[in-house]
Amino acid sequence: MTTTETDRKTLAERAGEELADATAAEVLAWTAETFGDSWIVASNMQDAVLIDLAVRAKSDVDVLFLETGYHFAETIGTRDAVALTYPHVRIVNAAAEQSVADQEAEFGPLNKTDPNKCCFLRKVVPLRRTLANYDAWVTGVRRIDAPTRANTPVVQWDERNRLVKINPVAAWSDDEFNDYLTANGILANPLVSKGYLSIGCAPCTAKPLPGADPRSGRWAGQAKTECGLHG
Repeated sequence: MTTTETDRKTLAERAGEELADATAAEVLAWTAETFGDSWIVASNMQDAVLIDLAVRAKSDVDVLFLETGYHFAETIGTRDAVALTYPHVRIVNAAAEQSVADQEAEFGPLNKTDPNKCCFLRKVVPLRRTLANYDAWVTGVRRIDAPTRANTPVVQWDERNRLVKINPVAAWSDDEFNDYLTANGILANPLVSKGYLSIGCAPCTAKPLPGADPRSGRWAGQAKTECGLHG
């Protein structure tokens, strides 16, 4: 797709209204038809639900994985299993400019002293650099994930990254999500079955208490609730 930024912004606003009640499959079919090869699916490798949905629309879709250097071994294993299960997809590993060792040598353990800066360096900057090569990106953000995501539209203009942002499962409930995962035998990170319901980097992810908000294990004990990728 070769259009101006203004055209893409207008397209996003119109699609946000027209596809508001569309199914995830319909939204992704529209994405593939509209953007051709110029879109990418972001995955934290907690599971492959979004990837499975996307490959039904485009079997060789690009999949973005933010290789922070701090992931659980199980998360890396899930990424590698995705590559084997969906052999036509292209995993795009977006890494920070500095290695973990170099960053910690310069700044110390930012995940403990300044997690916002750590996320910025290891997630936000690599994301922006990668997304600059595309016209649209697809995320697994759902409205029930957190109060900050309650009004997430299915299609929107991403002002920060200057491209179209597509959230095909925004309206899905936990039951809908789990039903799709189970019915289709979708890959899931082994940590999920151990009680880790929102998986990020290992130093900043804890198992939430029974009955607690799934994201309460992220940056536990800190005011931080988002890594900065979605606003």
